[in-house]
Amino acid sequence: MGTKVLTMLEPLWQGFPPVDPWAASGSASCILPPHYESVSGARKFTRETLRGWDLDDLFDGVGLVVSELVTNALRHALLAAPALSDTPPPARLHLMRWSSRLVCAVRDPSDDSPVAGEADSGAESGRGLHLVDSFSDSWGWHPLSGAPHGKIVWALFRLP
Repeated sequence: MGTKVLTMLEPLWQGFPPVDPWAASGSASCILPPHYESVSGARKFTRETLRGWDLDDLFDGVGLVVSELVTNALRHALLAAPALSDTPPPARLHLMRWSSRLVCAVRDPSDDSPVAGEADSGAESGRGLHLVDSFSDSWGWHPLSGAPHGKIVWALFRLP
């Protein structure tokens, strides 16, 4: 991975479990326009990236987590929140692979921390972060360093 890519992804390392950015064997990212269709686009991007990394078997869990993280970014940071400026920066999905780990990270322009909801049995939403917690090995978030607004929410998967 080139120095330019590592510099671009540097804000992502903050808050992750200890990883050596130079040991990354792959990284990919895509912009998530502020439309709910971005969720299906993120799933497709994730499926294609995992296939390219020979990790097809992980797609069900990783795809679910990516869907939840992207939906939360869209719902709470891009579509429902008041605009931080005339055109808020788009959300972005990052996938990073090491020999023993895969990290999915979603960057968005909101400063609000993610909060797991308390959904009753009939609710249509409020379970997303519980699913992220259940399907990933760990997850977390941190404010975006070097920017006036934004955060990164990430989920880590241990590779077999």
